[in-house]
Amino acid sequence: MNKLARGGLFLGGTVLGVMALRRLLNPPPRYAPWEKPRYRDFEKKVLIVGGGFAGYTAAKTLCELVRNRDDVGILVLARENYFTFWPIVPEIVSSDVDAHNVAQPLRRALITAGASFRRARVKRVVPERNVVIADGDIEFPYDQLVVAVGGQPNFFGIPGVEEHALSMRGLSDAEQIRNRVIERFEEVSLIRGEIPESKLTFVVIGGGATGVEVASQIHTLVHEHLASDYPNIDPNRVRIYLVEALPEILQELDPALRRAARNRLYLQRIEVLTNTLAEEVTADRVRLKGGGEILSENVIWTAGNRPNAVIQNLGLPYDEKNGIKVDEYLRVEGCRNIWAVGDCAAIPDVREEGKVVPPNAQAAVQEGKAVARNVLAALDGREDALEKFEYKPLGQLVELGGDFAVNEVMGVRFSGFLAALFWRLAYLVRLTSPQSKARVAADWVVGFFLRPAVTQVRGARNSQDPTT
Repeated sequence: MNKLARGGLFLGGTVLGVMALRRLLNPPPRYAPWEKPRYRDFEKKVLIVGGGFAGYTAAKTLCELVRNRDDVGILVLARENYFTFWPIVPEIVSSDVDAHNVAQPLRRALITAGASFRRARVKRVVPERNVVIADGDIEFPYDQLVVAVGGQPNFFGIPGVEEHALSMRGLSDAEQIRNRVIERFEEVSLIRGEIPESKLTFVVIGGGATGVEVASQIHTLVHEHLASDYPNIDPNRVRIYLVEALPEILQELDPALRRAARNRLYLQRIEVLTNTLAEEVTADRVRLKGGGEILSENVIWTAGNRPNAVIQNLGLPYDEKNGIKVDEYLRVEGCRNIWAVGDCAAIPDVREEGKVVPPNAQAAVQEGKAVARNVLAALDGREDALEKFEYKPLGQLVELGGDFAVNEVMGVRFSGFLAALFWRLAYLVRLTSPQSKARVAADWVVGFFLRPAVTQVRGARNSQDPTT
């Protein structure tokens, strides 16, 4: 065989390999456009309200369970057509990851799996008619309904928080926090006199995983990404406070990991105030219980979560503090074919009487899988096959900058650089979109060699001066 023929065979094999890889990474939908029945035409209809961890997992699991059946239709209603992978959201603050890469395409993933998707805001449930009513009085029928509308920040009635503090409710909030830091640097670079202390002081309220990660990402943004862009501003003038009402930050972690995290925050010059309760937030300060105060125009609230307020209008039994009331099978009290999971549900914790399952991502994923199995059993009339839900915590991963993390995984505790690598690999694997996996990995690899180009793209909402 001459060289030309061998070259042709090699080129042909390469092309076939590339095409096979492309097909593997972009699987076709279960149904072709011309063969998929309408949701309303399926014999058995499952409606899932909410596209977060719990709702998305429930839909994907159900699709896998009925892959060889043509009698079950699954429809997901959600306010957004993307699924936010929350563990990576704080990295948007430092620009280590682009926000668009954390927003995984919800519609595409569901259509590929065999479900349907509609972007809609739910108004109420009518159990007597087995329908959900959305904006525009559009009705969606169901045989089994799963409510997974998530949660929202809980401000505990503290005056001024909602008006003056930024919160972490979504991708846009992480971008807004980053833009606030950049905006303050721009303002200070124009000041010729004394710089008010409140301009360069950032207060993160809440010492859980989100608060710790946000404070650390602000430090990364200031000291690693912005310092060289603003040579007239000493980054050490920036003060970052982490305020926690309880005696310890990261309360759910082992004490040794808490100490490792506190030491890391100390090295980052982040001032941790425990046993400290914010009493009021104003435009330029945080007043603390007991009389102290912190001068700051930049307050970020991460201290609490409560069920989505929409559950108050659904007509389902709920506890205002913990969410929709469900039994140990995740079925809504008093309803034969309505289920609730995720942050909007008060799920009894069988491990400890009187307690509810914590509203976190790993619990939501477990609940989504469990409710999918129970919904299918109920659809098929197999009531004896219903499973009691038991939450099994697997541990927690907390990143404090790209080169340090504190992890507790199934009883194994470790911290430092290797823990940071594990943090990234663990969450990279859990991303469901191949595009998101590739782009997030690319962000991290490129960021290892090059500082990210941190910019503030100002639009109509955040431009305060129309002449600039």
